[in-house]
Amino acid sequence: MTFGFAPSADSATAASSVSAYSANHLARMLEPAEWASAGIPLLRSPREVVSGLHARHHPTPSTAVVAVLDHEERLTASASFVRRTAVPADGWDFRNALLAHLRRVIPHDLRRRTPVRTAVLLYCREGDERWTEEDGAWMWGLRDACTLHGLRCGAYITLTRGGWQVLGEGRGGRRPSSLSRPSALTGTAGGQHPAPSRTGGGAAEALRRTAAR
Repeated sequence: MTFGFAPSADSATAASSVSAYSANHLARMLEPAEWASAGIPLLRSPREVVSGLHARHHPTPSTAVVAVLDHEERLTASASFVRRTAVPADGWDFRNALLAHLRRVIPHDLRRRTPVRTAVLLYCREGDERWTEEDGAWMWGLRDACTLHGLRCGAYITLTRGGWQVLGEGRGGRRPSSLSRPSALTGTAGGQHPAPSRTGGGAAEALRRTAAR
């Protein structure tokens, strides 16, 4: 005679919920090939954009900097905030956080037939330049936030100890890096616009706000 225990309704429900979360989590993520085929516009001067945002926001690991550029690649507005790394990376939370910050620093362009401004995201993190699932969640979040705010989805850039990398393009450089000291603002895309960029706070449940710069 053998004895066994049938799973309770609660445990079955919990297992089903975990399975559904895992499926949704993977769906809210973009892989490099998907990102590269999405028609993301290339930055004319990625080094200037990265250097400008680094000088303006002084990002450290786990800091995200979202910036809006006009058609001439001049900075219109930007905001930075820090992600709580203890919380699993999820494109839904990232989308909500990015959208909250965009709404605080710049009006939406939903009434336009086609977007005229572009949002780019610089994320400072540990590790090397290779794509991670966290990057995939940020890509998904940026694309969705841009759609909901009437913006063109622009580049996703990582900043690590080894330097910066525009994912999906293969362009990058050693400086600035996550270890670099902030340089003085000189004024171009990302940091060379004569008017100071606006920054904002606010975050999704999975993120905490930092002081606006």
